[in-house]
Amino acid sequence: MDTRHALVDTSLGALTVVAADDAVVGLYFPGHWYLPPEESMGRRVDHRDDPLLARTAAQLVEYLAGERTSFDVPTATHGDPFQEQVWAMLREIPFGETTTYGALAERLGNKALAQSVGQAVGHNPISIIVACHRVVGSDGRLTGFAGGLARKRTLLDLEESDASKAARLF
Repeated sequence: MDTRHALVDTSLGALTVVAADDAVVGLYFPGHWYLPPEESMGRRVDHRDDPLLARTAAQLVEYLAGERTSFDVPTATHGDPFQEQVWAMLREIPFGETTTYGALAERLGNKALAQSVGQAVGHNPISIIVACHRVVGSDGRLTGFAGGLARKRTLLDLEESDASKAARLF
């Protein structure tokens, strides 16, 4: 397996993008809560020299500039069956919308799974592309985000519609 990683300078800091063969398998913030072991990220490359990493970097920059609402790079996750179910649901949350941990747990058939859902969301290996930032607390509050709450707020603000922004009181 050809595993490699690159640092991509963005408005959110230098993001680490990890690719294995022909799929993105990781995207991590500086200070990310749950980093995989460094040796699992493969060799470091310049993203401009790797077609998949270059395409991913370009799409990240476009997204963060408000010029893109979805990603079309191939991805692969390797979690346990429960994590994979949760991560599949994250992929279904539309741009500009949010859901709650409880709502995801209900979709899995048991609202009591909300904490387990939160753990799976927190261990999502492909932040931003698999949009874990779109999951909020039951009262709409921002809760845990492996990249930090300030980055979560930035991502949600980026996706907020003009109409929603205009309706805000603050």
